[in-house]
Parts: sequence; C-alpha cells; structure tokens
Amino acid sequence: MAAGTLLSPLEAAARMGAKVGKEDYYPPRLMGMRGSHVGSFEVAHGVAREGKKWPRPAKQTDATYDLIVVGGGVSGLSAAWFYRAQTGTNARILILDNHDDFGGHAKRNEFEVDGQKLIGYGGSMTIEDPSHYSKVAAQLLKDISIEVQRFQSYFDQEFLARWKLERGIFFNQEAYGVDRLLPDPFQDAFLAASRTSADEVIGKFPVQEATRAALIRLLSDDRDLLAGLSDAEKIETLRRTSYFDYLQDYAGVPAEGAEILRDKLSKSIWGVGWDAMSTLEGARLGMPGTGNWGLSAAQIGAYGAGEPYISHFPDGNAGVARSLVRSLLPEAVPGRTMEDLVTSRVNYSLLDKEGSAVRIRLNSTAVDVRHSKDGKTVDVTYVVDGAARRVRAKHVILACYNSIIPHICPEVPDAQREAIAYAAKAPLVYINIALRNWRAFADAGIDNIYIPNATLMHSFRLDYPVSMGDYKFSSGPDQPIVIHGTYIPAVPGQGLSAREQFRLGGHKLFELSFADFEEDVFRQMDGALAGNGFDAEREIAAITVNRWPHGYAYEYFDLSDPPDWGRERGPHIAGRAQIGRISIANSDASAYAYIDGAIDAAARAVDEQVALG
Repeated sequence: MAAGTLLSPLEAAARMGAKVGKEDYYPPRLMGMRGSHVGSFEVAHGVAREGKKWPRPAKQTDATYDLIVVGGGVSGLSAAWFYRAQTGTNARILILDNHDDFGGHAKRNEFEVDGQKLIGYGGSMTIEDPSHYSKVAAQLLKDISIEVQRFQSYFDQEFLARWKLERGIFFNQEAYGVDRLLPDPFQDAFLAASRTSADEVIGKFPVQEATRAALIRLLSDDRDLLAGLSDAEKIETLRRTSYFDYLQDYAGVPAEGAEILRDKLSKSIWGVGWDAMSTLEGARLGMPGTGNWGLSAAQIGAYGAGEPYISHFPDGNAGVARSLVRSLLPEAVPGRTMEDLVTSRVNYSLLDKEGSAVRIRLNSTAVDVRHSKDGKTVDVTYVVDGAARRVRAKHVILACYNSIIPHICPEVPDAQREAIAYAAKAPLVYINIALRNWRAFADAGIDNIYIPNATLMHSFRLDYPVSMGDYKFSSGPDQPIVIHGTYIPAVPGQGLSAREQFRLGGHKLFELSFADFEEDVFRQMDGALAGNGFDAEREIAAITVNRWPHGYAYEYFDLSDPPDWGRERGPHIAGRAQIGRISIANSDASAYAYIDGAIDAAARAVDEQVALG
C-alpha cells in the first residue's frame, strides 16, 4: 500500500536535519501529520491540562529585548512589524513559537511529483474581501509588497468553465450502501450554477422515494413557510431554529434528506453542521428552501455578493506570513516581489541569528509570562528541547492560542479569564493530496466533491488555479496537481451548540492518526472516481494532513449567542484587555477568523504597548 512509501514526520525530519540552525531544515516539505504536529503541543497540554509547572531559571538565558511576541502566526508577525515601524529598525524583537515553522494556521505544504514542484495551503487560505479591510490592515499588505489587484491575472477565473467542471456529491457505500457520484443539484450561489436537471439528479439519490420527492419539492417550492407571522416573528423564528430542524419541521424534508444537507457549506465556512447553525444564516448563504418569507436582504443580514474569491497565493496566507518574515528578516527570504516570494526558499538557519535585531525562535513554548518585581519589564519562561529558559522584555504581546493565556499568565484577572474561556476555536483538518494527474476529475466533469454523512473527509477538490512568477498551476488533466480535502470533527445529533461541538471535536482530533486519514482518503477518492479510471494506489504521490484541534477563531452564532454580539461586542472585548506591559493579539481577540482580524488585533496590541513608552 502507498502508506509504505510515505515518510512519517519524524522520518522526514531525520532526513532533513532535526535542528533549526541547519541549512537543510525546511518544514514545508514535511509530510505525514502536520499542523499541530508531534512536539508542538505536549508542553502546552502539560501546563493547561495537567497543571505542570516548569521551574523559572534564576537567571536570564538571553539578553533583554524591547518586545517579545509569543506566537509566530500572522498576528504575531504583524505585531513585530507594527512595533518596529513605530519604534525604529533598531528595536530588538524576539518571536517565540511552539511549532517547527512560522505562520501559525497560515501553513505551506510542498511536494515534488514527477519532477514538478507543487505548493498547497495547509490552513488560512485567502485574503477575503480586501477592499473591506481596515486602513491599517490594507496598508500593511501594501507595505510588505502584496498588491491584491494582481491576483486578477494570477487566479485563472475561467478554469472551471474552460474544463467544463462543476460541483459533485458523492454517496458512499459506508453510509448509503452504494458508491455513487452525481452532479450536485444544490450547487450554491457562489457558483450560480443551473438547476435545470435537479429533478433528474435527485431521482438518482440512493435514498427513500419520499426523501427524493421532498428534496425536489424543496428546490421548487416558492411558498412562504412562515406565513401568518409578522416580520419580527419570522426573524426570531429563523434565528432560533436551526436550518437542520427547519428542513424537517417547516419544509417537510425527512431526516434522511436533512442529513444530506447537514454539512453542506456550513462546515467549510463555520466549522460546524446546520444542526448548530440558524436558518437565518442558511438564508444568508443561499441554502435550499430559504428566501421566500417576504423579508428584505437587510432584515436577514445578507452578506451581499462580495468580491471574487481570488486573492490567493498558491500556499494560501502562508504567502502573507512569508512576506512579513521577508520584511523583518530580508536575508532569510530571498527576493523582493510577491511573485518571487512563491518559489523563494526560506533559509530557516537565519531566523534566529545572533546579533539580529529581529529573531524568530521556533520549537519554543512559553509556559510563564509575568511582570518583573519592579513592573517595568516582563519575564517570559519558555521550553525548548525539554529545558526551561527565561528572557525579559520591556513589552510582551501574546499572539498565541487565546485559551492558553490564563494558564501561562498568572496575572490575568478572574473576570478576564472567564471572558477568554467563553469561546472555543473551530477544529479542522486540511488534507493536501499530491496527485500525478487529475484526468479522472476532468472525465467526470467535476472539480469539487461533497460527501454527506462522511466518516472523516467530507469534501475534496482541485486546488485553486493560481500561477504566480515562476510557479505554474497544472496545465491540464494529465499533469500533477494538489487536491485539497477537508475534515471537521463536528458532533451532530446530540443537541450541542457550536462551542460544545468545537471542544469535543478538538479532543477527537488528537485521537486520530495519519494512517486513519490516509486510509479514508484512498477509500473516498477511489469510491468517487473509480468509474472514471481513478486508482488511488497509482495516482496518489503523497499526503500531508494539517491537523488543527484549535483551529479558527470563534465567531458568534445566531442560534446560540446573543444577537447583538459580533466583532464590536461580546466576551472577547474583555478577554483581550491589556495587562500592564502585556497585550493580547490574535484573531480570537477580534472574534473574526480572517487574516485582517489577526492584523487588526496586532495593530491594537502594539498601540497599547507603544503608548507605555
């Protein structure tokens, strides 16, 4: 089996050199289980879950810095950039991160397949709606040489039409007793796809006849299913009724049919199924059976058309992280433009160079952050290679996982601890599958496959068609390509809120192995595409599983949170309060799981600290 041909993370690390200082150290090429990889979380779990205490070294093990940033994701890197911009290039900055690579969730995966280099994203993926960014976030992108308008030509917006590709739905044998790949009759508003053949397609669904009839009716029924209620009553009903329940209780769809739609769109966007999402959100996303209530777009809070989803580096927002590192440490990331950034190889041996004003120290987990006795500096104890070290700075910005902060910073007040504890990050897994060709997708006429009632991977698709600089996207179906698969460990059917499902799902991820995902990838891809000549053993060259038990930042839900909570109001405001010379910057602190949320939080935290002098 192909599993025998893939290196585990530890085997790959042994080949490339285990020490960051070695010139051949290059994490993006590691395969196997990535994201929260072995070695990145054990120390933090010991502190948070087991109450383990690490001894604070009696003496400093490093010099005193102007700023220490705990967390080397986009928010942490942005904080370093903003601080230096305000205080000068001579500012001494140390960035600590517990992973073996920088970028946080903005993760880059690389493969070499049949002599061709493939690049994929293992987390944060796209600069979404950049025209709506704050002035400070938009300016940062420009200052680090990212001109979003250039993606208009780099992203092949005619790719799907040229190859006549549409979305598909795959009913697998495990859940439905048969493997059957069909066009997706529920293709969403993002593709504005025709539904002229929906009746015929649904007629081939391997479900009960009553379920097929109800789903066909759902697509054509223009009745107001909330007739008799006032507009205010309709809004309240839609907010407090999950879309999953609405399908059954109002639209008359049997449970079997509601389960087919339960994870569609919602999991990919919100990290949970429609059992924990409101019908109001279903209407905003254009889910079937919504929108006939006589309510205006303003009343339902419609999102609008938005900008084309094209501001995407081949490695997703790892491109933003790499551009930030290039600005902070030019020698470590050769080149000058956003185009040459794509194929530039980071020299990791230069990230933590003696004498450098900015240093990025990987594989380093902060375990204690507190003010010194005189209150004029902050001491940070961190663990690297199993040993505790202590460093000091005038200012500290915690740009790490938000929920760990009360465990490593004893000065967090009780009320702030409670506020931080409210949210739970959405767990997720992004699986990058390097294929030798995508001929089976082309022959099937499908680029994106949704799997209802999936055990693990619930969707997979051809990667975004982006060519930049010397990097060229697959030129045709017989060329190598990256397939992007998604798994989100929701816990449906138990009446749990999104927050409750996130917490349980995060724990579940640590129980799954790379072999579990590899077996599932082979099974689902073979099942869906075997009829078009696909053979996983032959076509799959490599797999990287990006596991994020603490994934994207919590955003408030109509169904389970107060209706007036959002980016400007909610527990996260109290949770991000400044603690003297310690400030908090991460997307959690913005209650917004997008790149500008991380950047805006960094700008706020730096402003707080610079004001102290």
